[in-house]
Amino acid sequence: MQLLYAARFRAAFFIKNNHLEEAVKLLQFTDIHLTRPGDTIGGREPNDNFRKALDHALTHHSDADGLVITGDLSDWGDREDYQRLKEMISDLSIPVHLCIGNHDERDTFLSVFPELADENGFVQSVLELPVGQAILLDTWGPDTHAGFFCDVRRQWLDDRLSSSAGPVFVFMHHNPVPIGIAPMDKIMLQDAQEFGALVKKHASKIRHIFHGHCHLLLSGSLHGVPFSAPRGTNHAGWPDFGSEHNLSASDLPESYAVVLADETSVMVHLVEYGYQGEIRREGSPDYADWNRLTMVR
Repeated sequence: MQLLYAARFRAAFFIKNNHLEEAVKLLQFTDIHLTRPGDTIGGREPNDNFRKALDHALTHHSDADGLVITGDLSDWGDREDYQRLKEMISDLSIPVHLCIGNHDERDTFLSVFPELADENGFVQSVLELPVGQAILLDTWGPDTHAGFFCDVRRQWLDDRLSSSAGPVFVFMHHNPVPIGIAPMDKIMLQDAQEFGALVKKHASKIRHIFHGHCHLLLSGSLHGVPFSAPRGTNHAGWPDFGSEHNLSASDLPESYAVVLADETSVMVHLVEYGYQGEIRREGSPDYADWNRLTMVR
């Protein structure tokens, strides 16, 4: 039986061109990489950073319609990490929806979250939003860091897109196109051509694709459909175009994404909640108030 998760989203409205338009606000976390408490990745403790991300997001975006975490929930696929995750999100004020990534273990994950399996045993679901739908995909494959989206999963997605009136927001872990960095492109979605053909078929309905995996701030398009990825809530990558074999890391701030969408547009913000520097109020946006005496420069 297909699992259709129709969360009770509250109606949201944006003022656009002096008119109220129905809208949706979503948060995207990715690559949280939960570990045994105290263990670090890149000198950062993933559990602490995930808690900080939740605290920041719920403090500043408590009006969000939902939070989607696009994979690599655990660093080693340990059951204890999924149990800890379940506890950490169990009583939040906004609904949380989960994808799995290459660092996860599907069977172990489903032993803690059995309700998230679709009729074929994949971690896939459909969310009803104030504007359109979100479709969460399972791009996990065994014994590899690369992504896969097999015939069964493609048929599942094709059926959901065919029956949807749109717009549709797609969430997945692996990047569906090469990013131009050799070691990362080796572990991108391996069924990219077939997935791309499906995106092309339904491009008029798919408003945006959200992914993770790369630990880089990315944006682009696939058959005219825009996609984006935030950096992640713990360790960050670096776009080292000269590297042939090894992935590159950096100490850029931890981040998550805020998605604002209505019937005609999508805006994606990168929130670098790990930034510890000063935030300055520079002055009014009104042109008449811009002068050398009052503007902070």
